Amino acid sequence: MNAYRTGFLLAVIGNIVLVAVLAGLWWHYRVGEPVIRAETPSANAAAQVSIEQPAGAAPASTEAPLVPVQISAQRLQSIGVKTGKVERKQVQDEIRTTGTVAVDETKLAYVQVRFSGFIEKVFVDSTYQSIHKGQPLFTVYSPDIVATEREYLVAQQNQQRVAQSTVPGVSSSAASLLTAASERLRQWGVPQQEIDRLESTGQVRQELEVDSQVSGYITERNALPSVAVQPEMRLFSVADLSSIWVQAQVFQNDIGRIKIGDSAALTVSTFPGRTFRGRVDFIYPQMDADTRTAKVRIVSANSDLQLKPGMFVNVALNVPMGRQLVIPAGGVLQSGNRQIAFVERSDGYLEPREVELGARVGDDFIVLKGLKGGEQIVTSANFLVDSESQLQAALGSFVPPPPGAGAASAMNAPQAGVELTSEPSPPRKGSNVFRVKLTNSSGAPISGAEVSLTFFMPAMPQMGMAAMRTPVALSDKGNGIYEGSGELGSRGTWQTTIVAKKNGQAIASKQLSVNATGGM
Repeated sequence: MNAYRTGFLLAVIGNIVLVAVLAGLWWHYRVGEPVIRAETPSANAAAQVSIEQPAGAAPASTEAPLVPVQISAQRLQSIGVKTGKVERKQVQDEIRTTGTVAVDETKLAYVQVRFSGFIEKVFVDSTYQSIHKGQPLFTVYSPDIVATEREYLVAQQNQQRVAQSTVPGVSSSAASLLTAASERLRQWGVPQQEIDRLESTGQVRQELEVDSQVSGYITERNALPSVAVQPEMRLFSVADLSSIWVQAQVFQNDIGRIKIGDSAALTVSTFPGRTFRGRVDFIYPQMDADTRTAKVRIVSANSDLQLKPGMFVNVALNVPMGRQLVIPAGGVLQSGNRQIAFVERSDGYLEPREVELGARVGDDFIVLKGLKGGEQIVTSANFLVDSESQLQAALGSFVPPPPGAGAASAMNAPQAGVELTSEPSPPRKGSNVFRVKLTNSSGAPISGAEVSLTFFMPAMPQMGMAAMRTPVALSDKGNGIYEGSGELGSRGTWQTTIVAKKNGQAIASKQLSVNATGGM
């Protein structure tokens, strides 16, 4: 009885605890929802309104502000700044892909007979054997052909007997029987020379010789001695390889630029240094769901039979794009969601300008918006110019500094001690935790500052990699430590800029290189 009472009390207590936990969770999630709170103003304070950001709202932009900068000619030379021209010119792109040689289906022929019979002898007895038009392929015995030839001879003899008959209709009837037998032989595909032989010799031949009507290579053979044949049987397939098809695989983002008639250059590792020419003949209307590619058919002459069906080839498609406004590829800085070009103004300033780009064509980009023909832009050391522009914006120099100021103004500003560490150390490709420690001239920690951290890796066209820029938001952790998480998109050397401001004034700036580990 005591055990029963104890169990009952434990069950009651467990239920009370469960209810309390559920109530706590309900209250926690309810108060965690976005709300708008207004506090009643007191006698000594103004009304305070606190508005919390709704869940799912877009985060504030992390793009650093940029301003025009002026850098001395000596400094431009020392950091390797070069300029290029925005110009309008005829553009021709090249799409490189791979393909496979296939038989030109328009030059494919089949050997069949129009009657039933039995194959007696086969003269072409192997696939990929070369044949020419008129070459004997096999002989066939057909009871229908033999019977019709005999009817032809009988009709011929009857016509000769009644040729001089004076009875109306007799001569014409005999002639019509001979014509009907002759026409039936032609409908069955019996060559005219066989009918002429039959008429001249008056002898029925038990075996009919079948000759090739085309020249080419035997790609399929079903004609074997003693095999019974029917009209629907395909006895030989003959391919003329004097021209071939190349089935090229083109990615989805390139297929819209290709047109029927575009020229193509084909190369094969078997023949180094030789280029075969072709043209686009057909674009297949279906995409491969796995590879996201579409087939493009290219026709190429193959008179010397160097290109063989099944051969793997490299394909370069020439795509004319007309007259376009272009800039050198090195003149574009990929800055987060923006594409920035630094334009050289007549007053000596480098102006950051957001541009909209089209396709890349060789070493150039097509410009859709933001630039005009004839303008000069920075084509190398863009990151250093970008860092200078960010620094001037952080210093509050929205009015262009005097000539030659540039980084000198930042160097003359009070500088705090800056120390960058990461976890893991060294950083790796992927997610990392970054910490910046700020100290004053006496080594004491600086709190309450705003610290921005930006990683940049220049473009590597040889490896097909665009420039990468990664801003990292840091929060004050106290005792002069500022911490934040960031994703590095690749291993290698990242050029890093640290800017610290306090009370709207820049207190430190530092540029350094950070080596990240891990895979590409």
